Amino acid sequence: MPTSPITEAAPLSLCAREPHVPADRLVAEMVPPPRFDSVRFDTYVPDPHQPSQVEAVAVLSDFASGLGGAHATGSGKRRWFARTPKNTAPTGPRGVYLDGGYGVGKTHLLASLWHATPAAPSLKAFGTFVELTNLVGALGFQQTVQTLSGHRLLCIDEFELDDPGDTVLVSTLLGRLVDAGVALAATSNTLPGKLGEGRFASADFLREIQGLAAHFRPLRIDGEDYRHRGLPEAPPPYSDEQVTKAAYATEGASLDDFPHLLEHLAKVHPSRYGALTDGVRAVCLTDVRPVPDQSTALRLVVLADRLYDREVPVLASGLPFDRLFSDEMLNGGYRKKYFRAISRLTALARDAKALVAQ
Repeated sequence: MPTSPITEAAPLSLCAREPHVPADRLVAEMVPPPRFDSVRFDTYVPDPHQPSQVEAVAVLSDFASGLGGAHATGSGKRRWFARTPKNTAPTGPRGVYLDGGYGVGKTHLLASLWHATPAAPSLKAFGTFVELTNLVGALGFQQTVQTLSGHRLLCIDEFELDDPGDTVLVSTLLGRLVDAGVALAATSNTLPGKLGEGRFASADFLREIQGLAAHFRPLRIDGEDYRHRGLPEAPPPYSDEQVTKAAYATEGASLDDFPHLLEHLAKVHPSRYGALTDGVRAVCLTDVRPVPDQSTALRLVVLADRLYDREVPVLASGLPFDRLFSDEMLNGGYRKKYFRAISRLTALARDAKALVAQ
């Protein structure tokens, strides 16, 4: 006999989903994620105590306008990245690197650059480093070069510098794209051992990409994590009953046991985590507990990124999100990824407070 008066439709389950994503969808989806659909330079709110943020907006605005060129606008604007004849050395930088800690708005600025560049969406690409490597895996290296060579701009968020093999692969790819006249813009994460400021410094980024270094102009963006700037602390976890009730009462919500979800993520390639959340309007999790190992933790980071990009609130019971990762993880080579995941999940937990109040 039912013990609950709940009559709403049963919630979705992420664990029941095994999405398959065709390669052409990977290309078509290389645009700023939904969270950044409407961001522009004039919607970026600089910290009044950080003049570098104001300067970044001005520099990137000029950079974007310079990418139009006569081909895009029919005018005689100068081109920062004009194709150059063979045997002619290009002048000036061919890319920008946004150098700053997590939460200072680098992705907002990178997406604003994409939106401000005067070219059709099909001639601009935006994605994370992981999404770019997934594209290479799906299409093959040569086909990826051909697909992206006609683009005006390629934006890479969270350039992964903790995997030497992937770094070399993508650096080689970018070298081919630079030769084809494609403009580049990137942010990056932290290398193992580079833990001093919780960020990856521009000098280290330029050294890692070796031959591409001359093509990037570093643009430093100082500041504190805006997600915690003047905002309340993350709400404490709710009870299993509260989370379950909210899941049933929220159209499009998913409901999963956290340990089971972590197991399921191991069966789905990270390139499909975006598709895993298609149509999900809220994620409800019960029994949140510490992540057991680093491989699982890195998969959770990717899921947190996809949920944050899509502005999907996360309601949870169990432990608070700042206790997901062990001290060893938070002091290791992937430190920045884990702090970013905590920051983003905390923001999504704030967004989920309204689900309990309804």
